[in-house]
Amino acid sequence: MTGQQLKNSILQMAVQGKLVPQNPNDEPASVLLERIRKEKEQLIKEGKIKREKNLSYIFRGADNLPYEKVGKNEPVCIADEVPFEIPDSWVWARLGMISSYSHTKQKINAQNANLDMWGLDLEDIEKGGRLLARKTVGERKAVGDKTFFDSGDILYSKLRPYLLKILVAPDCGICTPEIVPFKVFGKLNPEYIVAFLKCPYVNAIINAVTYGVKMPRVGTETMADLLVPIPPLSEQKRIVEKLNEVTPLTDSYAEVYVRVAGLNQEFPELLKKSILQEAVQGKLVPQDPADEPASVLLKRIRSEKEQLIKAGKIKRDKHESVIFRRDNSHYEKLDGIDRCIDDEIPFEIPDSWVWERWGNISQSIQYGYNAPAKDCGRIKMVRISDIQDNSVLWETVPYCDIKENEISTYLLQPNDILFARTGGTVGKSYLVQEVPEEAIYAGYLIRTRYSQWLYPQYLKFFMESELYWSQLRNGTIATAQPNCNGRTLGKMLLPIPPLSEQYRIVEKVNVLFGHCNSI
Repeated sequence: MTGQQLKNSILQMAVQGKLVPQNPNDEPASVLLERIRKEKEQLIKEGKIKREKNLSYIFRGADNLPYEKVGKNEPVCIADEVPFEIPDSWVWARLGMISSYSHTKQKINAQNANLDMWGLDLEDIEKGGRLLARKTVGERKAVGDKTFFDSGDILYSKLRPYLLKILVAPDCGICTPEIVPFKVFGKLNPEYIVAFLKCPYVNAIINAVTYGVKMPRVGTETMADLLVPIPPLSEQKRIVEKLNEVTPLTDSYAEVYVRVAGLNQEFPELLKKSILQEAVQGKLVPQDPADEPASVLLKRIRSEKEQLIKAGKIKRDKHESVIFRRDNSHYEKLDGIDRCIDDEIPFEIPDSWVWERWGNISQSIQYGYNAPAKDCGRIKMVRISDIQDNSVLWETVPYCDIKENEISTYLLQPNDILFARTGGTVGKSYLVQEVPEEAIYAGYLIRTRYSQWLYPQYLKFFMESELYWSQLRNGTIATAQPNCNGRTLGKMLLPIPPLSEQYRIVEKVNVLFGHCNSI
């Protein structure tokens, strides 16, 4: 149950006579209603209000059903209109009968108003009815027609009424015509009427009949016809006191609910991050002493690169480095110079693992092809926007024109990793698992290819880990449109397990991610 649902439930209980117990010593609400009729008759005689043409009078018939007499018409059973049962000491009445809602309001042009007078606008009232600000007419520099209200009046926003901007005026002032001020007769508790106007029963009725598309409003007739459940005066007071007592509790509940809901939504992703962190630290699966150490694997990768260089398929990196351990510290030999890199090593890894730069395990780190996207052309061109949720939306991938002799340079192959180098998606990666038709990749993407002695999915999981993202943040160029280049990717440190362990890690991560997705 959300915070608002809890508040709605309590309000509904309040107006149904279920929030506080009834007291048989209370004066029945029927006596209160009779007193209201006499009060209104006196106000009519004094010329303060006009007599209503269709005065409503609701009573219980001999069959214990509610009947309504309107004007001089015969009483009609309204059992099908009454939304719920109320205690015997309560009565039903139309809002127009017990209040001045439909009466003519006193208007004034803001330019003629006292500059020190309170000038209330809709923006001053928070959703739910809390007063946010109080400005004078002069401070607001108000213009146009306004409506007078007195201290104790109920202020009801007829504009977008589902915002429930309703409160009892703590002082007198003038307000925007979108706020309807009205009084209640017979010393009815205005705070109880405010609670009634906020309850789900009223909210549902009003929002079903509001008019206006962009700025829906509720009409005066709809409001005047509202059926109000009226408790005895003493019970009204007890209801308001109980609502005031529980409101801080429901507000606290609402805040906690929002926090918990946010955590519930974030928890699966936070758990995945934790799993990946354990994975790249060598803590997710046990090490097997029978596994070939990653140091041997690294030698095989270097040998493979040498063969490709000799065959002229890739170029030698002028600044290729070698990472090794000496005196229980990590060193890197770069450009003939050894330097300690312990301050770059973020955590300890198992003895069978090694640290290495991404550039050293890569056969190529290459930028994409820049060309306009077309509905038809020589070949399909995958863009950043075509990659959603680790999948390429192949049916929407556009075409482009490219010279035949350039295609091989940018042609996508399974196990390529694409890396977004700019914009809001910078750093996002995608492991190409299948290429259903011939395709290249666009500018703003970097493609990296790597040794066959590495498991592609392990590298992809590394590129989703916090270790990867922290290095990316440090290497991203902070401009209006953040971007990251191939050099940043090439300099990244990644922990490399033995090949067999890479497979075990990926298998375990996939199982655990499946559990996360079902949470």
